[in-house]
Amino acid sequence: MPITANDPNRKTWLHISPDSHFPIQNIPFGVFLTKDDIITVGTRIGDYAIDLGALHQLGYFDGIPLTDDIFLQDTLNDFISDGKKTWRLVRNRIAEIFDTENDTLKNNKKDQEIIIFQMSEVEMQLPVYIGDYTDFYSSIEHATNVGTMFRDPNNALLPNWLHIPVGYHGRSSSIIPSGIPVHRPMGQTLPAGADAPVFGPSKLVDFELEMAFITTDANHLGEPIPVDEAEDYIFGLVVFNDWSARDIQKWEYVPLGPFLAKNFASSISPWIVTLDALEPYRCDSPKPLKPQLPYLQYSGQKSFDIKLEAAITPEGGESTTVSKSNFKYMYWNMAQQLAHHTVNGCPVNSGDMMGSGTISGKTRDSFGSMLELTWRGENPIQMSDGTERKFIDDYDTVTMTGYCDNGTTKIGFGEVSTKLLPTFKK
Repeated sequence: MPITANDPNRKTWLHISPDSHFPIQNIPFGVFLTKDDIITVGTRIGDYAIDLGALHQLGYFDGIPLTDDIFLQDTLNDFISDGKKTWRLVRNRIAEIFDTENDTLKNNKKDQEIIIFQMSEVEMQLPVYIGDYTDFYSSIEHATNVGTMFRDPNNALLPNWLHIPVGYHGRSSSIIPSGIPVHRPMGQTLPAGADAPVFGPSKLVDFELEMAFITTDANHLGEPIPVDEAEDYIFGLVVFNDWSARDIQKWEYVPLGPFLAKNFASSISPWIVTLDALEPYRCDSPKPLKPQLPYLQYSGQKSFDIKLEAAITPEGGESTTVSKSNFKYMYWNMAQQLAHHTVNGCPVNSGDMMGSGTISGKTRDSFGSMLELTWRGENPIQMSDGTERKFIDDYDTVTMTGYCDNGTTKIGFGEVSTKLLPTFKK
C-alpha cells in the first residue's frame, strides 16, 4: 500500500508557516486535552491540533475498519495495536481530508469548529501508556567518551560493545511529556577522597540527548523478531531527554548498571512521528567495525537523518544551544535493537518505549550530554548571559528538538522542554 501522505507536492488549505515542523507530510499522533476538558487522540498540522475522535464520529474515516471509540481514549495504545496497515490508511486519509484540492471539510465551517483547535487551546498529554521502557547505549562516540573518562582510554569500549546493542530496563512510571518540571534527585554519592558515601541532592544533574521509538504488539513469549521485520512493529519516534544524575550513577552503577541515577525522570516530546513519515529521510548506518552475528545483519537503509539540538535556558534568561547532533550517528539502529531485545523470546507490547541512548557525534559540539560537553566539568560551557555551566543548575530549562530536511520536505518532532527544580520538599 503506497504512502500517499508523503507526497512532497501536496498542499493543505490550512495556513502553515514554511518553517513548521508539522507540514501536511508529517501527520504525527498524540493525545491532548481540549478547551472543553475532553481528552482525545489527535494529530497536528502547522499550529492546528486536529481532534481525530471528532473527525471519526463525523464520518471522515468511513471505509477504514476502526472501532467507534478508537480515538476517544486517553492513550494511543489501542490504535497502535491495530498495526501498520491501519496507521497508513489513517495517515493517508488525513492527508486527503486536509489537501487543498479537497473541499469536503474545507467548506464545512460547522465541522471545522468541532474538529480543529489552535495549539494554544489544547494541553498535550503523555501519548501512550508505557508498560515497559528499555534504554540502549548505542552511540559509539558516546560510549567511547564515557569509557575514556572512567576507564582505560585504550580500552574505552567493553569487549561486548561491538557485538551487541547494550541496554538496560528503565522505569516507565517517571516518563513525562514536555512541559512537566522535574526535581533534583536525592541519593547516595561518594565524594572525592572519601571511603564512605554521603546522602544528599545530586550535584551533577545532566541531560542526555536521545530519541526513542514506540512499539506495537510484536511477538509472543519465546518468539524472536527477525531484524528485517523489526520495523513493521515500530509505530514511530519521539525526542527523548533521559535525565541523569552523574554523581549518583558513578557510585551505584557497578555491578548492575543505572538505577536511581536514571529513574527519577525521563522527558519525551508529545507528538509521535511515524516511521512512514520518516521514510524519505532514510540513510546508511555506520559501517560495523567487527563482524556481527547473523541475527543482527540487515538489508537496506535502517537509519534516519534526523537533526537534533539541545539548549539550556536559565530562568528569565536567554537560551544557549549547547549541542547539535544527529540520529544517523547511532552505531546500532532500531531494527537491530528490537531484534536483539527479542532474540531471547522477550515479548514486546503496544506502547513499549525503547530509548536510543545518548546520541553523540565525533566533534565536541555534537556531544549529547553535559558530561561530555564539559568533559566531567573540566571545561565549562559559556552561556549567552556570560555565566558558565558544568552541569544543569536549578531553574534551568533544557529544550531538545529534532527535524528532518532533505531539501524537498521538512518534518519535525516539535520540542521536549523541561525545567529542573530544586530537591522536592513537603
